[in-house]
Amino acid sequence: MTDRSRWCLNDEVSMRLVLASASPRRTAILDTLGLPHEVDPADVDESLRPGESAEQYVKRLAEAKAAVVAGRHVGAFVLAGDTTVVRDDEILGKPADDDEAVAMLCSLAGRQHRVLSGLALAMPGGGIHARVDEARVFFRSFDASLARAYVATGEPVGKAGAYAIQGQGGALVTRVEGDYSTVVGLSIAGLVALLEAVGQPYRFQGAAGA
Repeated sequence: MTDRSRWCLNDEVSMRLVLASASPRRTAILDTLGLPHEVDPADVDESLRPGESAEQYVKRLAEAKAAVVAGRHVGAFVLAGDTTVVRDDEILGKPADDDEAVAMLCSLAGRQHRVLSGLALAMPGGGIHARVDEARVFFRSFDASLARAYVATGEPVGKAGAYAIQGQGGALVTRVEGDYSTVVGLSIAGLVALLEAVGQPYRFQGAAGA
């Protein structure tokens, strides 16, 4: 039986990959790239530390998630990520309730904001390589009634900044500057760079049925 968590990046070695996230968006990106993987979500304290910048925050959380899950999977590469929305240097995390979600969305309406995505790759033999990628997202103008209508879909639950660009939340966006996949939650460019850094460059996969 083929181990669907194993993937061939170089021509000689089959590597095992574990995704330390329950995010269906991150899984979908890995599937699109043809990278089989296991899923083992990490549970870490996501509290912001005093004086911590948004860049430091997402990188630290990605590294912490990778380290926790790596301890459970000896011999595997462990990939972890964390994404946050930043408006005027204020981190907008996951809304606590519908009212907070509406307030977040209204604060973003007609403006631009930054999305930071931390990515960490734990090595089988120890050590973690990490990076932070950034994109800018521009929202169209809208009022509180439209924000409430979007929140009523349930999509903003558990989403940094109270929206999902790959879902109905995409209707709020006028444009993105930078890597779209960074906004989704796993930068493809960032992942490719990490694989290069650990000596396992990404290889294009053969077409199905070829």
